[in-house]
Amino acid sequence: MSKFIQLNKRTGETKSHLNQARKQGRIPAVLYGIGKDTMSLEVNEKEMLDILKKNPRAILQGKTSDEKVMPVVVQNIQRETMSGKLLHIDFHHVNMTESMDSKVTIHFSGEAIGVKSGGVLQVEMYEVEVRCMPGDLPSSMEVDISGLAAGAQLLVSDLIFKDGIEVLTDPNTVMIQIKTVHAEIEETA
Repeated sequence: MSKFIQLNKRTGETKSHLNQARKQGRIPAVLYGIGKDTMSLEVNEKEMLDILKKNPRAILQGKTSDEKVMPVVVQNIQRETMSGKLLHIDFHHVNMTESMDSKVTIHFSGEAIGVKSGGVLQVEMYEVEVRCMPGDLPSSMEVDISGLAAGAQLLVSDLIFKDGIEVLTDPNTVMIQIKTVHAEIEETA
């Protein structure tokens, strides 16, 4: 939770001003969750892209122009349809004393023995929804799949999180499976 993001007050609200800000590498943003007020802000595009690449669900230290620092998370991102460029970001203030719902990205490591013996790896899900205290939120989770044989599957219930993290995704949901080539041929026929 140590990554800082500078949250600058937005100086204009017109469409032309917002487009000009984007051309200069400043992305319009809004901060919610601090009482009833919302704050209209701008963030540095390069800085934001770096954060999103490393951990899009990280709890960030938002530093406002008046030097106030507060924990925030990225709630929503609007992107240009064709280019994928950032258009707008919604931040939400995090109360560090209350549990929160978020998603955790799952990274699969190792080569499954079922794949080595001719099976086909099929990933169904890369993230699970969890509820925990903000300080306990993992940035991601590494899962070794090298023990999965052909015909085997990994369920959400197979994931082991530390105490204090409640998994909200259905425990019977299949995350990954190793299909046998024979079953793959029958399915397509």
